[in-house]
Amino acid sequence: MIESADFTLADNWYGGFYELALELGDTSDARLETALDVLWSAAGVEGCYGSHRIPLSDQQAVPCTLASLERSSHLYGVVRLPNGAPMVCGVVAVREDNGPDWLDFYLPLGALGRAEPRSNEHMVGDPGSSSVSLAWRRPIDDWLADLGARVYTAVDFRLGLIGNEVSGQTDAATIAANPPTHRRIGYLIPSDGQVRYLPAAE
Repeated sequence: MIESADFTLADNWYGGFYELALELGDTSDARLETALDVLWSAAGVEGCYGSHRIPLSDQQAVPCTLASLERSSHLYGVVRLPNGAPMVCGVVAVREDNGPDWLDFYLPLGALGRAEPRSNEHMVGDPGSSSVSLAWRRPIDDWLADLGARVYTAVDFRLGLIGNEVSGQTDAATIAANPPTHRRIGYLIPSDGQVRYLPAAE
C-alpha cells in the first residue's frame, strides 16, 4: 500500500490538517447530510469508514450519511490529490450551540507530506516564501474551492475557508462584505446565487 493512503500509519494523522471548512448556516440535518453527500462524491473519495485506527481489512465500510458521521464523529476515506497521489482524508461536522453548522473536509498534514512532499514545510513550522508555498498550495486550494462550489449548487452556505487549520479562524458575520485584501487563506463567498473564490495570495 502507498504510505500516504495507509489508514493505520500513525504518522499520517499527525501535524494538523489542510482544510475546506464550510459554514453551512443554521442547524439543519437535511442540509448537512446533503452537503456531506455531495462533498464526498465530488471529491471522489474511495470508501467511507468510521475509524482510521483499524485496518481496512478488519472493518466494514459505512454509508456516507449524517447518521454514520454522528455515530463515529469523523468519517474517513482515501482521495486523490490534483497531482494524482492518493492519501487519507476525513470529514467532521461542528454543530455550534445556538450557532451554525460547519462541515470540515480535511487532509492530514502527515499524509499530505508524503503525497505532496513540498508541503512538509508546514509541519516544521516554516512556511517559506509565499511563492514557494503557493506553488504547491494553489492546485490543492483550487481543487478544494471547486469542491465547495459543487456543494453550493446543492445547498447554499454562508462561507468557505481553505487552508492550513482554517476552522474557527473567522465566520461569515465577521467577513460580511469586506474580506481581507492580504489573504493567507482562500475564501468562498456566496453572492447573488454564486460563489466568489478569493484565493490565498501569500
